[in-house]
Amino acid sequence: MCRGNGMSVVVVVGTQWGDEGKGKIIDLLAERAHIVARYQGGNNAGHTVVIGEEEFILHLIPSGALYPDTISVMGNGMVIDPVVLCEEIDSLKARGIDLEGRLFVSDRAHVVLPCHKILDQVLDEMRGEGRIGTTGRGIGTCYVDKFTRVGIRMADFIEPEVLAEKTEISLREKNAFLNGRCGKEGIDPKRAAEEMLPYSKRMRRYVTDTATLLNKAVARGESILLESAQGALLDVDFGTYPYVTSSNPISGGASVGTGIPPSKIDRVLGVVKAYTTRVGEGPMPTELFGEAAERLRNAGPRGEYGATTGRPRRCGWFDAIVVRYSAMLNGLDYVAITRLDVLDDVPEIPMCVGYKYKGKTYDTFPALLRVAQECEPIYEEMPGWMSPTVDARRFKDLPAAARNYVERLCELVGVPPAIVSVGPRRDQTMVLKEVI
Repeated sequence: MCRGNGMSVVVVVGTQWGDEGKGKIIDLLAERAHIVARYQGGNNAGHTVVIGEEEFILHLIPSGALYPDTISVMGNGMVIDPVVLCEEIDSLKARGIDLEGRLFVSDRAHVVLPCHKILDQVLDEMRGEGRIGTTGRGIGTCYVDKFTRVGIRMADFIEPEVLAEKTEISLREKNAFLNGRCGKEGIDPKRAAEEMLPYSKRMRRYVTDTATLLNKAVARGESILLESAQGALLDVDFGTYPYVTSSNPISGGASVGTGIPPSKIDRVLGVVKAYTTRVGEGPMPTELFGEAAERLRNAGPRGEYGATTGRPRRCGWFDAIVVRYSAMLNGLDYVAITRLDVLDDVPEIPMCVGYKYKGKTYDTFPALLRVAQECEPIYEEMPGWMSPTVDARRFKDLPAAARNYVERLCELVGVPPAIVSVGPRRDQTMVLKEVI
């Protein structure tokens, strides 16, 4: 394995609504990293990595885990379902990937319990037409417990007495809500804690102080990748609120979610899909419908279906307003452009360069939901290349129109390219600039 010689701490973020192909990009970069650490979210996201003819879908474990010498860290900013994590560890082991001794889980990460999933689904149903369309994995409700200070952290979870005590405290309010507001049966605290004991025992070997682990690695000059889940437009503060995730996927969340100080981060790489997709509810100005949407959704070897939920993704043209806004929020140094090959058969490719709403033109993403939902995209047409790109291995091997598209995309966003991907496999990649 070729690893970097000097210290390099790189944050890899999604610049749209998630599903940009971060899994492949992180897997590619992880060959040169000592550690890959994920800093937020839970198993409401999925990263797909293709190695040869094998496909791996990772929901919790960082994408770099597929390299046998790479250390994987699950940071304090994550919310972790121990049942799902144990299943994922076992699934990887069955496929020849053993994480023993190289997977570390933060003792300060919060634990997703069955009660969180129940509440997640009940609350979204109660919203009626205003439902957010969550994955129902209990992520948001676990973060609620974290910020109302009744959450159970991994340090608590691996101590049976503390787990039992904190489960009882946590379920008092939840049972009052389920019984009183919903007319549903409450959850027995003792039974709930006992059901988690096998996972509590198993998690002990992985749980540690990952903030100290990571900062010692920084001091030793090791190369570290910090991995987000979801995308910047799903950030709880800066995304299309309330149709967002419950954490901060933007690069600023990397320090909070790992304990590595901002001053130790060297650069930020933004992953950009060559068009736009999103899963779930919420505004998406360039969304296509009907045959045009289906053509994008089903082009390429894997199609556009959620790695976690299997839901068909909403598809639309590239939105420069979204990605330029994301570049500003994340402080992007470079972009990695993915799924360029999906556009191989499109004769004319629109790119959104602005929005119009009630006579006003917007060149940045609006906070007011109504504007984002009802605005009219302003398009610039780019000629398609109408030839396959999947075998290109150097940027100059791309058709001229494809190179022009990439260059115009980067010009609109204001960030240079480091990587261009033309397929799911590791080798279907052009590296223009080494970032780690």
